[in-house]
Amino acid sequence: MTATMPRIRPPARWLAAAVADADMVERLSVALSLPLVLCQLLVQRGYGDIDSARRFLRPRLEHLGDPYELLGMSAAVERLVRAIRTGETVLVHGDYDVDGMCSTALLTRALRHLGGVVVPFIPHRLSDGYDLTDAGVQAAIDARARVVLTADCGTSALPAIAALNAAGIDVIVSDHHLPGGPLPTCVAVLNPKQPDCTSPDKDFAAVGIAFKLALAVTRAMGANENYVFTLLDLVALATVADLAPLRGENRVLVKYGLKLMGDTRNAGLRALIRASGLEGKPLTAGRIGYTLAPRLNAVGRLGNALRGVELLLTDDQGEANEIARELEELNQRRQSLDRTTLDEALRIVDEIDLDEQYGLVIARQGWHAGVIGIVASRIVEQVCRPVVMVALEGETGKGSGRSISAFDLHAGLSACREHLVRFGGHRAAAGITVQTGLVPTLAARFNAIAREQLVADDLVPEQRIDLEVRECDITDALEKLLHYFEPHGLGNPTPTLALRGVRIDSAPRRIGSTDGVRCAISTDGGAVATIGWRLGDRAKLLDPATPVDLAFRLDRDDYRGADRLQLNLVDVRR
Repeated sequence: MTATMPRIRPPARWLAAAVADADMVERLSVALSLPLVLCQLLVQRGYGDIDSARRFLRPRLEHLGDPYELLGMSAAVERLVRAIRTGETVLVHGDYDVDGMCSTALLTRALRHLGGVVVPFIPHRLSDGYDLTDAGVQAAIDARARVVLTADCGTSALPAIAALNAAGIDVIVSDHHLPGGPLPTCVAVLNPKQPDCTSPDKDFAAVGIAFKLALAVTRAMGANENYVFTLLDLVALATVADLAPLRGENRVLVKYGLKLMGDTRNAGLRALIRASGLEGKPLTAGRIGYTLAPRLNAVGRLGNALRGVELLLTDDQGEANEIARELEELNQRRQSLDRTTLDEALRIVDEIDLDEQYGLVIARQGWHAGVIGIVASRIVEQVCRPVVMVALEGETGKGSGRSISAFDLHAGLSACREHLVRFGGHRAAAGITVQTGLVPTLAARFNAIAREQLVADDLVPEQRIDLEVRECDITDALEKLLHYFEPHGLGNPTPTLALRGVRIDSAPRRIGSTDGVRCAISTDGGAVATIGWRLGDRAKLLDPATPVDLAFRLDRDDYRGADRLQLNLVDVRR
């Protein structure tokens, strides 16, 4: 089994969304002058009253909440204002993923714009480890910082924060990770997930917290807050990359950030967009997540993430182009490592009895810790089980886990904590450190926990169906209206529609290097182009002689200058 020839998964179970209340749908349709199909989707997603539907369809900056809804904001602002006014050095300590890099860059830019003395720092993934550790403590001491402001880390870094306190350095934590125990003793913890925080929105990425803090400090100093709003391009990039739910305030932040990104003032972002081949193309959340963000993530996985922060901080276009080229090369290397690691991991999985193993821990000496999270996601797609991959190096292993919707990975690892050096994360993704000799024990315990919580039906691929439509609903007008649901992502996925008993207009043909298939369907308005990436194994179902059920997303085909309605298939069944 190789990465280029993936196993054929069992047919997905189609899960239909709850039927929307017909009276509510009708009221929305009349009040907003929108077709029933669109209003059914609005009601299903929780926007059944007129005001909430309007706010969803037209998110505005005035919909953002007050920064002071975050517990600890007053103390954090007071300390940072004092540091800026007295010339004290602030060390901004971020994490090495896109969210950490963008949060660090945003806070550094915003505080420097106010006259602050700011030193950015990102730990090295392989040598320094995750979170605020001894490396961050030493960096603060070396910089002669009087304040350490974390970005996307710190909530669980009690020993390091205690060491900073002992050295006379004040600490402000800005983070969004779920606290795993007691909170650190420091000036302030800004984290909407901490107990007693009254912020109604708990879904922020770390960059959202950083934005709120920068806005509050700017206002406290009586400065023009417009500059902070010009940094929304960084907020959008990180929020999408970190898979934060695109609802509530995140929806507003990303909507406006994407608008800014197309004509960004940030020299580094301009260079990254150009190097990624996205220049001149609409910058959607999908293109950010699949094309732009991986290039920044690559430097955090394989190099020094501080280089990514330097890209986002530079105002020199020449320097920006140079760093962007470095990131492009690192991303190509990362892709090669991904393929090799996936091949090796799938060979290990092939030796496992999946009827007995509901949760997998797979490990190998020599794997690169920077890519195993990506590969774990691919393995989950193949086996439909929670997976933890561990890169072993001598007596220690660093692991990354990914999960399925039915299994809380953070809770599962918490039940295995006696076998771990450390762990952290959330329901869908997590990171661990484990002693090499304890990997077999961890694997057995993790599988036991998974078997306690999962049943066989949980281990079947699922395909969400938002709405079943008729052929007459498939129109250019509907496709245009669906754009009001953007940006799409976790918490607001692209609507998946279904047609039942549809006839294929022409015999399918295989296309591309990703095992795709192309055909057309017959509708009242004529033939509609249909394409399915990585669905080549379903081509045999697309027989013009036999009606089929299609699950798809409605979009447009703009390949080689075309501009026509298109069904983007996600599943086919008879």
